[in-house]
Amino acid sequence: MQQRNPGNRRPTGTDGSDFSYRMVVDNRYTKVAKGKSTLSKILVIQAVVLLVGVLDMLLTYVNKESLETLFVVSSSITAISVIVGEIGRKRSRANFLRLYIAASSIGVLGSVASVIQSSTQLKASKSLLFYNWETEKVALLRIACVFIGLCVQIFSISTTTSLIRNMSPPKRAS
Repeated sequence: MQQRNPGNRRPTGTDGSDFSYRMVVDNRYTKVAKGKSTLSKILVIQAVVLLVGVLDMLLTYVNKESLETLFVVSSSITAISVIVGEIGRKRSRANFLRLYIAASSIGVLGSVASVIQSSTQLKASKSLLFYNWETEKVALLRIACVFIGLCVQIFSISTTTSLIRNMSPPKRAS
């Protein structure tokens, strides 16, 4: 059979009835490609949210306030997990993707715990001190950042789990 001519014409030497002999890409591989693309977008969103969190930490540091250890540790765990997730996505490594799910979940849960801890401290200090808009603004930024990160994490877990399931070879029935 000859190569196809430009112009979307039928190749010479065939009447079009050879359609059933052509190769078809398995549905699993198209799902993997879509999952990798979606995970790439999720990783970018997580990196942006992480960058906003780092800027929040820098703002706290510039204002000569103490940094929250839990928030710093959870942000660093999330940063490492984003790198591991990108490596797992590019190289199609299911173990790296599983590590990404676990580490990013720990990082997000640490951030949530940090926000809950800081908001209770903020309420206690707010009742004793006068209203400080700068402190409130930084706290609202951190809360928004963690909430968006939590929403992205939920979507990330479902996407990555689906990707791992489609990357694994199908189980044979015995």
